Amino acid sequence: MACSIVQFCYFQDLQAARDFLFPHLREETPCGAVRRDPSKSNWEDDGWGAWEETDPQEPEEEGNTCKTQKTSWLQDCVLSLSPTNDLMVIARGQKAVFLVPKWKYSDKGKEEMQFAVGWSGSLNVEEGEHVTSALCIPLASQKRSSTGRPDWTCIVVGFTSGYVRFYTENGVLLLAQLLNEDPVLQLKCRTYEIPRHPGVTEQNEELSILYPGAIVTIDGFSLFQSLRACRNQVAKAAASGNENIQPPPLAYKKWGLQDIDTIIDHASIGIMTLSPFDQMKTASNIGGFNAAIKNSPPAMSQYITVGSNPFTGFFYALEGSTQPLLSHVALAVASKLTSALFNAASGWLGWKSKHEEEAVQKQKPKVEPATPLAVRFGLPDSRRHGESICLSPCNTLAAVTDDFGRVILLDVARGIAIRMWKGYRDAQIGWIQIVEDLHERVPEKADFSPFGNTQGPSRVAQFLVIYAPRRGILEVWSTQQGPRVGAFNVGKHCRLLYPGYKIMGLNNVTSQSWQPQTYQICLVDPVSGSVKTVNVPFHLALSDKKCERAKDMHLVKKLAVLLKTRPPNLDLVETQIKELILDIKYPATKKQALESILASERLPFSCLRNITQTLMDTLKNQELESVDEGLLQFCANKLKLLHLYESVCQLNSLDFHSDAPFSDNDLAVLLRLDDKELLKLQALLEKYKEEKTRTATVRFSDDKDGVLPVRTFLEYLEYEKDVINIKKISEEEYVALGGFFFWKCLHGESSTEDMCHTLESAGLSPQLLLSLLLSVWLSKEKDILDKPQSVCCLHTMLSLLSKMKVAIDETWDSQSVSPWWQQMRTACIQSENNGAALLSAHVGHSVAAQISNSMTEKKFSQTVLGADSEALTDSWEALSLDTEYWKLLLKQLEDCLILQTLLHSKANSSTSKVSSLQAEPLPRLSVKKLLEGGRGGIADSVAKWIFKQDFSPELLKLANKEGDAENPDEPKEGINGGLLEVSEMDMNLGAIPDLLHLAYKQFPCSLELDVLHAHCCWEYVVQWNKDPEEARFFVRSIEHLKHILNAHVQNGIALMMWNTFLVKRFSAATYLMDKVGKSPKDRLCRRDVGMSDTAVTSFLGSCLDLLQTLMEADVSRDEMQAPVLDTEDAWLTVEGPTSIVELALEQKHIHYPLVEHHSVLCSVLYAVMRFSLKAVKPLSLFDSKGKNAFFKDLTSIQLLPSGEMDPNFISVRQQFLLKVVSAAVQAQHSVVKDRESSEAAATTPFGKDQDWPVLAVDLAHHLQVSEDVVRRHYVGELYNYGADHLGEEASLQVHDKEVLASQLLVLTGQRLAHALLHTQTRGGMELLARLPPTLCTWLKAMNPQDLQNTEVPIATTAKLVNKVIELLPENHGQYSLALHLIEAVEAVSMPSL
Repeated sequence: MACSIVQFCYFQDLQAARDFLFPHLREETPCGAVRRDPSKSNWEDDGWGAWEETDPQEPEEEGNTCKTQKTSWLQDCVLSLSPTNDLMVIARGQKAVFLVPKWKYSDKGKEEMQFAVGWSGSLNVEEGEHVTSALCIPLASQKRSSTGRPDWTCIVVGFTSGYVRFYTENGVLLLAQLLNEDPVLQLKCRTYEIPRHPGVTEQNEELSILYPGAIVTIDGFSLFQSLRACRNQVAKAAASGNENIQPPPLAYKKWGLQDIDTIIDHASIGIMTLSPFDQMKTASNIGGFNAAIKNSPPAMSQYITVGSNPFTGFFYALEGSTQPLLSHVALAVASKLTSALFNAASGWLGWKSKHEEEAVQKQKPKVEPATPLAVRFGLPDSRRHGESICLSPCNTLAAVTDDFGRVILLDVARGIAIRMWKGYRDAQIGWIQIVEDLHERVPEKADFSPFGNTQGPSRVAQFLVIYAPRRGILEVWSTQQGPRVGAFNVGKHCRLLYPGYKIMGLNNVTSQSWQPQTYQICLVDPVSGSVKTVNVPFHLALSDKKCERAKDMHLVKKLAVLLKTRPPNLDLVETQIKELILDIKYPATKKQALESILASERLPFSCLRNITQTLMDTLKNQELESVDEGLLQFCANKLKLLHLYESVCQLNSLDFHSDAPFSDNDLAVLLRLDDKELLKLQALLEKYKEEKTRTATVRFSDDKDGVLPVRTFLEYLEYEKDVINIKKISEEEYVALGGFFFWKCLHGESSTEDMCHTLESAGLSPQLLLSLLLSVWLSKEKDILDKPQSVCCLHTMLSLLSKMKVAIDETWDSQSVSPWWQQMRTACIQSENNGAALLSAHVGHSVAAQISNSMTEKKFSQTVLGADSEALTDSWEALSLDTEYWKLLLKQLEDCLILQTLLHSKANSSTSKVSSLQAEPLPRLSVKKLLEGGRGGIADSVAKWIFKQDFSPELLKLANKEGDAENPDEPKEGINGGLLEVSEMDMNLGAIPDLLHLAYKQFPCSLELDVLHAHCCWEYVVQWNKDPEEARFFVRSIEHLKHILNAHVQNGIALMMWNTFLVKRFSAATYLMDKVGKSPKDRLCRRDVGMSDTAVTSFLGSCLDLLQTLMEADVSRDEMQAPVLDTEDAWLTVEGPTSIVELALEQKHIHYPLVEHHSVLCSVLYAVMRFSLKAVKPLSLFDSKGKNAFFKDLTSIQLLPSGEMDPNFISVRQQFLLKVVSAAVQAQHSVVKDRESSEAAATTPFGKDQDWPVLAVDLAHHLQVSEDVVRRHYVGELYNYGADHLGEEASLQVHDKEVLASQLLVLTGQRLAHALLHTQTRGGMELLARLPPTLCTWLKAMNPQDLQNTEVPIATTAKLVNKVIELLPENHGQYSLALHLIEAVEAVSMPSL
């Protein structure tokens, strides 16, 4: 057993702590990298003024500096770890991070302890002060029931301002004390230790604080009580805010250190008493020849400092020479607790008014003067400067580092240097104290010392640990003059932590019952993010010459070297290994050596067996008294495992082939199925195999199936009390072990009977063998489905296992379920390989029925005739109970197989763009997952598959009707566009419609169309929410919503979508558009709404659809009943989350007018974005009541606008609606030149566009605007763009024909004016001269530039004039003008005739 370094904890996210403490080292702005162009960067970036300051020269050096900083940053921090490992503090400057350990699973699935950030923030109170030192002191619990863990941990922090502050683990300040006005240099703590010998002075607990010219010591008991009281006050004040209980005062001593130049570090040795000789020597040195001494030697507190002049100073303070000073902390605490407000996050700071704070800051606490203490003696070395001192756990030795790269070992009592190590610049040091384990002693003859038997006192050894960061090496040295016993390469950026104390608050009574787990020394590695400790065996401290253990360790090392070499001659190596292991004396070391041999990869099986057998024989030939029972048992167990390995290998290597032919009929008989059931099973498995092979990844054939190295075999198994158990191994390793036993048997290449007999006789339980067999069968699905004969082998194997003695108990209660078969069913339920699971369930059902029948016959033959009927009844009950469980499982597995086949299937080709969300693979199904997925789990898994394939909702409807006889006619009632889409896709769908129809048949309740559409709708909107740029997902979600037939479900789903995903983005879009007063640009949309401007347009259109669907559902839900949600019989036991449909049915009724109100706003927003309207503030169209009602819960009753609206609002609304109509007509007709472009313009990038004129009229109704005004404007715009045929149709809906005629008359005049006045033809001039003067004047007043389309044929205009004549009454003022226009138009059209 050699010295070792062990990882016991990891950091969850050390980089986050580094980024918090060193913001300039963040990954986003790498040091030395070329900075971005200021014009392209975000103006909000921190440090933007630094561009001018950066020096572009020497980028390589700067980069190297940054790289060094990123790895060595921990060297610049103040670091402290609690000895109980429940808190770590990393501080730098004014900031600190508190890390707490948590048990978590690593990536490999193993549970490990990880440090996570528990609190982070700034600790400074006064301006400009920084953290200089920190300690984490665990405080003992006062409860009797405590298990040895600390109650809580206090963090003590020293600052450059001289303050020492005490915090809880949550960063709450408990105490703050200014003990000296100089910076705090070092904090050190000493806790209670039980004296090892009667002569050793009992040491009190204390906290010592080093200043540049003084040492302050605080009594541990007083500190413990004060901290507990303060913590209680914090809790009470946080609860009530008016507690005013004064905590006990803080007692401390302050010594002013004299006759020394500089002090860097210190060690408080504690109380010591001189021997009479040392007392007389000291008295004569101080008082001279005639000095007198007291009868009782005085007690003194000893302090050692390191620095310069002297390099090491020794100070002695007589106990009782000064009274402890009482701090003013009690007064400060009491005054702060009277405040009514209390902020637990920042302690007792920052809750006074500004004036009070300034007054407190100006009036600094009184600092008590120090008691002078002269240096008694030292090690005067003027050129040497001490850097640190570390006291050993037994207080007899101290290690000192200096600036010459030396480590000096001091004898504390004598004040001399006893050893020096060279070449350790910037060294970090610590100590390890090891207590001897009495059980490891080996009694030797003729050894009469108290340490020669297992009953004597334990010895204690001290080891010095030195970390040399320049060399990246950690060394362990035996003290005082011992050798180096361990060395490890650990990296150059670590920190060695040696607390030097344990738990505060224990005494000589409580410390005996407490055995807390503490770490003496820790190494923090920021590169690997781990915390390590060093384990040192006690025997390394013993003398090398007489220590048998040292000789054993030498032999173990020699053995390790031998095992690593590639031997040319195996026989020679085997002989050498035997000699080495027999030469080892200690049983524990011999066991360690045998373990390393058995774990070797280079030695063949024969060598391992021979070596173990030789060791076993040697142990048996020794005297019974001198043989270690544990080692003998270990050898025997390993030999049994080796023999089992040999037997299995021999069975697998035999050339065994069963020649019996295997037909489908044999399979049907074997599985107890009729021909129809077998054909159905084969068809299901064939479909499953086809779809699975299409989606399966590339898998290379594994030739090593059924082969397991002996080293691995021994790792997996352990032998205890004649029973073989499997260790805790991973699933892959479990399958490998099962494959070694059963793979050849399942392929018919090995004797099943012989294998079962061998494994049973070796001590493997049938339950364990069944578990291994099923793990292999279920994991090797592809090979099993390709080879149906393996089913026969599984049947044989299962029959043999079931007939083993402890497999099925014959006295099992007939009305209960057999645990043997329940184990098999559980494995099938948990398996994700449904094909293999279904086959194994059929085999299990068949074997169970066979065994039950044989047991029934046996019972029947043994009973007398009078009790025949009763016996049969019992057997029938037992058989039926287990059979029912098998039938249920088979149905569940069949369902799961069909569902998994469907989810494996894919459309052959897809030309549309595939999102990264759709490319993610679906998780595999198992019966267990479906049972735990809740009542909506099945529909949810199918919805996820539909999302991945992006199928149309119409396809689901068609697949549902495929099995019906009236299939060809029924789809006509569907939406034409959807049917076209399906027919286009139909060529690429392959077997998907059939599989979908099969799934519908298998799950008539779970996959009912409304349920499936509801889940699809929700799945699409969830995925859209992950990536809002994918507007098509939201559009598809609304399509599925519209396909839900039951209004109750439709209403609930729509309301849940609105509340969960839409209302926040909708309100953000509203406020943004109202703020900018137009359709916002892409950058603003992305910033406020989280998506691009085109995506916002589509989003608003879909929101409008959703709100309209919600209103329609609310109307129709009163006419229909809520659906009854059933579940298939096989899935009645499902548990898990509530399904989406159940949640939808629980939703409240909406308030229809409020939804309508939102619908109006949505229409307004959609119009603004769709047509990029400007100078429109959407919320300005609504009064205060209307604005306040927006974005409230749609089920709540809000105060909505009613009665007559302010004319100003109506005017603004009318302008907006006319603007929308104009924009809509312009979008339809301005670009249209030919039919192709017309078709292109009709389809928008946002899907199917709204009928905007109709929507505008509808909006006019809701906004109290005259609908006729909107209709007239629409007709005018259509004629304006030359769409006279559409204008004529639209004019039929206008009520005020007279006003419309006046508007159209002006439009006719503009057209005629353009034809006569702006074409400037000779005929036109002549015609103009013949027209009546009033008409000429009127035409000249017209402005044809307002016309959007001037190329309208004159014949069309003539029709328009006739239309105007029809509409105008004869008594109208412009009727005569219209008559003149008829003549003019006829005159203009004459030449063309």
